[in-house]
Amino acid sequence: MIETVLGFYGKSPTAAARDVNDHAVSRELHRRKWSVFLSITFGYGFYYVCRLSFSVAKKPMADAGVFDASQMGLIGSALFFAYAFGKLTNGILADRVNVRRFMATGLLVSALANLLLGFTTVFWFFLVVWGINGWFQSFGAPSSVVSISHWFGGKERGSFYGMWSSSHNIGEAITFIGTAVVVSAFGWQWGFKAAGLACLVMCFIIWKFLYERPEVYGLPGVVHPHTTQQASQSIGQKQWAVFRNPYVWILALSSAFFYVTRYAVNSWGIFFLEAEKGYSTIEASSIVSTNAIAGILGTFFSGILSDKFFKGRRNLPALIFGVLYAMAIALFVWGPADPVMDTVSMVLFGLALGVLLVYLGGLMAVDICSKDASGTALGVVGVASYLGAGFQDILSGQLIEDAKVIVEGQSVYNFEAAGILWIGSAVVSLILAALVWNAKSPDD
Repeated sequence: MIETVLGFYGKSPTAAARDVNDHAVSRELHRRKWSVFLSITFGYGFYYVCRLSFSVAKKPMADAGVFDASQMGLIGSALFFAYAFGKLTNGILADRVNVRRFMATGLLVSALANLLLGFTTVFWFFLVVWGINGWFQSFGAPSSVVSISHWFGGKERGSFYGMWSSSHNIGEAITFIGTAVVVSAFGWQWGFKAAGLACLVMCFIIWKFLYERPEVYGLPGVVHPHTTQQASQSIGQKQWAVFRNPYVWILALSSAFFYVTRYAVNSWGIFFLEAEKGYSTIEASSIVSTNAIAGILGTFFSGILSDKFFKGRRNLPALIFGVLYAMAIALFVWGPADPVMDTVSMVLFGLALGVLLVYLGGLMAVDICSKDASGTALGVVGVASYLGAGFQDILSGQLIEDAKVIVEGQSVYNFEAAGILWIGSAVVSLILAALVWNAKSPDD
């Protein structure tokens, strides 16, 4: 049984090399590269549809008395903690497996978990299944990054990494608009069911159009420059070098605080606007969705920006957008209940988040590690990032619940303490990122 599973996920053998100067071969390489890019971009976007369905359903579930804020914080953290450790282990695995099958499997199980949760209100069952969802969610990003490393090299890697990262925002926009409409029209249960059904379709698309590494098809692979020492090292040695790199851990910690603020908005932003500023579910979701839409621009152009204007360096743009990120979340939390002001804060937040998600969420760490250990570098950053997101969900839920008062039979929430947590985390992330300024890759 184990051998069958290992064989199923094992890498396909390398085919005989074909003549790269042949026009047909060149066209096939170009076609497969774009097929891979589009598959991981939209495929990982739909991973987010199955990850954020709970965020849209929170207020309707609280109003229906299904769970309170503390319980929802614990459920949300189960996904993040499972995702954190899954991203580390599955990041290591992604360097060694068939990424097409690996990525499709993760989305399949995530889709089934969402479908299942549309039929239950049992807290512990919800907690466990949402945690399982988190583990299989961690198949997506490492598979995508490894695919980028296999198919895109040189300066184009940063550009395509940035464009791929718009998948986060595509998924968020679909969720905050599409899932919100479904929940408002048919109830919170259908928010999970619709997400699951949509992701089943995308699972098939990944299976069909995501290709393994170029060498499997006899196409020329990406050539990464290696020092003599790097060339003689095994993948295991290169992965171990990632763990011994202190700059990777500083970036991981910076990303952890960045993710506190990121998922504060993703997990609680709609709830915050409904409970604190009096918006309806559709209004609140529409405002929060603007951060995802603006983030598409930030992620799409982040790699191009650093590659073309900063000669491949990410530090200065990370500093600039880090400041904007902290200012935007402060405006969102402390600003008045005004639709225009709240929308502006989310647009600025999304632009900054989109850029930082590329840099802090993986690319800066990938840049300073061997390209043969890209999945491992992403995994180290990922485990810290989602531990931060998980602790955020518990702390935010507890702070919100502790500050709740009952007035004439209605729950009234106070977000002052939670807001300080969200804003402060953005500032700490900015400071930590500034400490990594001159780190370089061993491949350079």
